Amino acid sequence: MNRRTLLIGASALGLAAFGGGAFFLNRERQAEAEAVAAATPAVDPALLVRPHSPSFGPEDAPVTLVEFFDPSCEACRAYHPVVEEIRRMFPDQVRIVFRYTLFHEGSDEAARILEAARMQNKFEPVLDALFEEQPGWAVHGSPEMDVAWEIAANAGLDVERAETDKLFPGITGTLNQDMADVEALGIRQTPTFFLNGKRLENFSAESLIADVRFAVENA
Repeated sequence: MNRRTLLIGASALGLAAFGGGAFFLNRERQAEAEAVAAATPAVDPALLVRPHSPSFGPEDAPVTLVEFFDPSCEACRAYHPVVEEIRRMFPDQVRIVFRYTLFHEGSDEAARILEAARMQNKFEPVLDALFEEQPGWAVHGSPEMDVAWEIAANAGLDVERAETDKLFPGITGTLNQDMADVEALGIRQTPTFFLNGKRLENFSAESLIADVRFAVENA
């Protein structure tokens, strides 16, 4: 994945760029994290993680980060390398779970591409490619889904098989369940993160990593 491209996108949205795990949880941020954790109620775990949810990291990891994301969302694209950095920093301590939050036109089709890719064990490279080349297909108001399919094919997706698999009832069920959970949780923007069952508010790239670090150190 071209990290430079995605990090430029992060900077354009006012997010903190990072490299090599060079974020440290200072005392002020630690106090803030403790206060937020104490004040924020946890939600029903069943609404956050479903058996069908794509995830990375050990299922029994002490820390779980759930991202409600939209493949067409520019902010989700900007945060994707942040999530990847968390995976790199805490491969055994953090489980990352993805949930579909389909707010934009064309996002349903993009999610079906991703689910078809998952059936071919291609979820990760296709997700990376769709985010990296998002400006080329996720045109708000007139998404170019043929371009999205081409991007997925270049990432290794068997498109002929995927065109059939995308209509699989299980995929429809996954998307419907995710959107039902989005509604039940009152999610109105993407990305929305839950860390060990608690919603993160007013986060940045730096604070997201700091909060995860704090959770790992105190697990």
